[in-house]
Amino acid sequence: MSTSKKVPVGERSFCILLVIFSLFVLYQAYLIAGFSSVSSPGAFPLGVGTVLLISALRVLWELRGRPTAGQGWAAAAKAFSQAHFPLHIVVFTLLSVAYLAAIQWASFYISTFVFLMLAIVYLRRGKVLSALLASGISLVAIYLLFTMAFSVYLP
Repeated sequence: MSTSKKVPVGERSFCILLVIFSLFVLYQAYLIAGFSSVSSPGAFPLGVGTVLLISALRVLWELRGRPTAGQGWAAAAKAFSQAHFPLHIVVFTLLSVAYLAAIQWASFYISTFVFLMLAIVYLRRGKVLSALLASGISLVAIYLLFTMAFSVYLP
């Protein structure tokens, strides 16, 4: 008697992404030193990439033939994204990426203040006054901590 376990939503997609990532790691490791020798700088990353690839392919092999709760691949990917990437996570991730990009062309203090303010306004659902206050206090604390305590001047 065989027991059929249900494959969680997105597990196949995750395994496919692992295979792609493993191939990328293998390619990057090969670019370091090729297959020159066992003691070359790329030997360890090449080994790690190989192990990742074999592991990901093995998991993918285990999932063959098992239906993902009666759904097709597109429906499973949609269910996976809804389950694992709720709107507040996506918005905060995009806000963080924008913050990291803004540090390059704006000063640390301005971009940090704007990031903190927008993040607090979003997470507290529009309480702008408290966001301004919290962002200002946090920025003053960061400034005092780094300039006075650590003697590190941020750009």
